[in-house]
Amino acid sequence: MAPTNESPIEKITWLSSKEASEYLGVSLQTLYRFVDSGSLPAHHMGRVIRFKYSDLVAFIEAQRVVPGSLSSVTRPIKKDK
Repeated sequence: MAPTNESPIEKITWLSSKEASEYLGVSLQTLYRFVDSGSLPAHHMGRVIRFKYSDLVAFIEAQRVVPGSLSSVTRPIKKDK
């Protein structure tokens, strides 16, 4: 067989809603809130919703907390005199 210049098709790993919620460690309701808010992509496959594994990984990375950004939710550290 002669070599071709076509690139191979990338295999997509799909997860169900239950698998995606377990992977993220959140409830199904929270997972659907992420989808409704537009922060997590989802795909309709007939009557079910599927999630790309790569989208879940990207979502997790986007939620990373930047050092110093929690001042509005933390109390200042009291220094002993």
